[in-house]
Amino acid sequence: MNLSMHITLESDYAVRIVYCLAKNSGRMDAKKISEKSCVTLRFALKILRKLVAGGIVKSFKGTQGGYELARSAADISLRDVIETVEGPYAISRCVCGEGEYECTHTHEDGACPFHSVYESISSDVREKLHNVTFDKMLKQKQ
Repeated sequence: MNLSMHITLESDYAVRIVYCLAKNSGRMDAKKISEKSCVTLRFALKILRKLVAGGIVKSFKGTQGGYELARSAADISLRDVIETVEGPYAISRCVCGEGEYECTHTHEDGACPFHSVYESISSDVREKLHNVTFDKMLKQKQ
């Protein structure tokens, strides 16, 4: 099966890292997070910096340092994690805005024929991602 639409590898890894921290429910060092989530240490550190900046993870320095969730697993959704790493989710650049992401599919009247459809789909996906929290993921059968 060939899938043409997917989240980025960085988002996938960020979700795995947050899941690992939620499952552990305590402070973990970066090396242990890297091992448990199957993400290289270097990439895990890059992602952890974004998650800390986004308020999803807290970092602690020193010998007893490490990382832990900044809020409960029930208060962190897949959308929170993905958008912290990637920015706001949109299925097409037509929905994103300006600059290099500005929509180029306009008709004579200036309207994009795809905008409302893509915005509706993007909104549905954002809502579904928002409704999946890490406490729910932990309760799923493995």
